[in-house]
Amino acid sequence: MSARLEVADIFRRYGKRYRQTHDGHLGRVERRVMSAVEMCRTARLGGHVQQCQDCDTVRIAYNSCRNRHCPKCQGQASRDWLAARQADLLPVGYFHVVFTLPQQIAGIAFQNKEKVYTILFRAVSETLRRIAADPRHLGAEIGFIAVLHSWGQNLHYHPHLHCIVPGVGLSFDQSRWVACRKSFFLPVRVLSRLFRRLFLEELKQAYDQDQLRFFGDIAGLADPAAFNRTVRDARRIDWVVYAKPPFAGPRQVLAYLGRYTHRIAISNSRLVSIDGDRVAFRWKDYRHQGQQKVMTLDADEFIRRFLLHTLPDGLHRIRHYGLLANGHRQLKLDLCRKLLNVPPPPVEEPDAKPPPLAHRCPCCGGAMAIIGAWTPRQPACRPAWNDSS
Repeated sequence: MSARLEVADIFRRYGKRYRQTHDGHLGRVERRVMSAVEMCRTARLGGHVQQCQDCDTVRIAYNSCRNRHCPKCQGQASRDWLAARQADLLPVGYFHVVFTLPQQIAGIAFQNKEKVYTILFRAVSETLRRIAADPRHLGAEIGFIAVLHSWGQNLHYHPHLHCIVPGVGLSFDQSRWVACRKSFFLPVRVLSRLFRRLFLEELKQAYDQDQLRFFGDIAGLADPAAFNRTVRDARRIDWVVYAKPPFAGPRQVLAYLGRYTHRIAISNSRLVSIDGDRVAFRWKDYRHQGQQKVMTLDADEFIRRFLLHTLPDGLHRIRHYGLLANGHRQLKLDLCRKLLNVPPPPVEEPDAKPPPLAHRCPCCGGAMAIIGAWTPRQPACRPAWNDSS
């Protein structure tokens, strides 16, 4: 196994052939993702020169593509996002609730990502908030973070939402905390049924308003009778909703979020080898107790599966709801801390924060400062910092 193997290597080696083979079916977003991953941290995107403020070490670094589908660009984005979320955590138990679309609906979602993902977020939000508000369950206003994933371990299309929810809520007169049971959040069977109903109602409404498109294997769903039959069949099955055991505390929540918020379909660390036209990668088989296995695919199929999970432009895959909604989050959190009788999070001094990993010296760990830069239009062999030497 090569520790240096990257998704970018696969795209650079087989991407041109893939584009030619699938020219008539490859969309603008997919083409842009492929190009971004191929060029990330290469001279084609330009670069900059850094010098350590302590030991004078100099290094040249090529620019990142910053595409949200790129395996190399998510580490710093995740760290920055988590740093901003630290102040939002409360000293309470947190639950992890997952809502999954059934296979019959997944095909519709894939061909109508923007519309169906919007319906998914809305149905999940309304489900959690409505059941939590019911006095028979929690009887309170809750807050949560929802993160969209569309893949399984084998890279097949598997759309679902991960929700991180504090196990307490705010009473509707905002005078007290309402806590759920220590190891039980909300009844998943009730959540599942309401989620199914709300989602299918919105999906049917979108269909009636001619907001959905169907082609390929599901082109027949353009016929109202076929679509209504699919919805009717989906209404008869159980939709998978499950709640994992609560986290041990806010620190564990933060660590967990770090693994989920900016995750992409597959990380470079899971790649095993490229052999001829075959790509091997590790995956966990959850049908067999999470046993780790190695899957080998043709390069063409690997790229196809990777591109299944591209997101439409402008679609937010991380969203905040209820108490944690962006519009009033700080006000609500201040009230929550007051009711919990806990102090506000300490304000971190700007100088106390260490520089990001990308700006630390590889020799001594000191801060690296940028002393020169060049754009893709300039020759990579003649960065501006050399002109004065």
